[in-house]
Amino acid sequence: MQNLLANADLDAAVADAEARYVSANPKSQMRHLAARRSLPGGNTRSVMWYHPFPVALSGARGARVHDIDGHHYVDFVSEYSAGLYGHSDPAIQARMIEVVQGGIALGGPNIFEAELGAELVRRFPALERVRFTNSGTEANIMAISTARAVTGRAKVVAMREGYHGGVLTFAHGGSELNLPFPWLLADYNDVAGTEALLRDHADDIACVILEQMLGGGGCICATDDYLAMLRRVTREIGAFLIFDEVMTSRLNFGGLHAVTGVTPDLMTLGKYIGGGASFGAFGGRADIMDRFDPAAPDAFSHGGTFNNNILSMAAGHIGLTQVLTAEASARFNALGDRLRLAMQDRIDAHGVAACTTGCGSLFNLHFLPKGRVTPATVERVDPRPGKLWHMEMMMEGQYVTPRGMIALSLPHTDADADGLVAAFDRFLEDHRSILPKQGDVA
Repeated sequence: MQNLLANADLDAAVADAEARYVSANPKSQMRHLAARRSLPGGNTRSVMWYHPFPVALSGARGARVHDIDGHHYVDFVSEYSAGLYGHSDPAIQARMIEVVQGGIALGGPNIFEAELGAELVRRFPALERVRFTNSGTEANIMAISTARAVTGRAKVVAMREGYHGGVLTFAHGGSELNLPFPWLLADYNDVAGTEALLRDHADDIACVILEQMLGGGGCICATDDYLAMLRRVTREIGAFLIFDEVMTSRLNFGGLHAVTGVTPDLMTLGKYIGGGASFGAFGGRADIMDRFDPAAPDAFSHGGTFNNNILSMAAGHIGLTQVLTAEASARFNALGDRLRLAMQDRIDAHGVAACTTGCGSLFNLHFLPKGRVTPATVERVDPRPGKLWHMEMMMEGQYVTPRGMIALSLPHTDADADGLVAAFDRFLEDHRSILPKQGDVA
């Protein structure tokens, strides 16, 4: 009977929070309804939609955003990790203004692309050569296609619940819009099962692609044993290992592979590296990437009108060389670790069946007990506690993602982190009677 009452109370709490949210955001609701007349569902980027409608943002500065209804938020979405520099870094803004005034869409090489390439090669151990694209999705497509072309093999191994872009997504059983590569799906962190899969298809596998910490899949870290097995077995069967570091490269000055010590054959980048402008890159071993040298008789052709666009090249270069220093990277990732552990402390104090996973400046809240978080369990979790959390945090002035992912930006302060912990603590205190309890979950 107690569980039935809790469920009814949880449904009522979610409905009440949504009603208050709608009442507080009339202009965002009107904008949403108007947008539906030209955009399917009023939306052109699915991750930004949530029920009953998303707030419409009108501006931002530092680590804060504000909406058209006049609400101000501390921004813990950080453009789903792409907003690493915040919204108004003065060095990046000045460089963007400078290059725009000098002309855009130049139609030839510019002075920044080689400098940005050199900085990427210097910073990330896996990169000996690099080429630019316009998004992480495109970078992953190019890396996979390169592996298939070089190896002469067809099959691609990806992870269940993994995400590598809009046409390379494996959550919820995969997408009907995925590119029609011959996919083989492995279970993340299943060492024995994945090794068996690789050996069963050894002669046909071109590559394995994964994030060393699932980003969209819940900020679940790969185990050392799993990464070591993938590196060993892919070498033995002649397949390429691709690390998607579109998100995870923010977790260390040299990327997450500099921490794990496992060097892939190819890696991909995106999001923040363009300094706030659109960006993607793929690269790796020189012997692979030199196939793209246009002077070579058997060169791969790789086009893209905006691959070297002046905004991304200039903003990306100044961001990496003057803003995201080793010291800055260490500071904001340490702040993320502190915030994640502080939130877990509040969860434990209230006895709620929830936990935080991830590392550094990128982590995730799950309404699941410690030790129960896997890609499969995250996929099946009751969405109501997370929905209630999202609505209540938004109304507390904390801009967070519906799926519980927290991404820090460089302008975030200790006070910002403490503010989120305090708001979260109030949420747990107010709702712990209807939230799942540690002892109630087997």
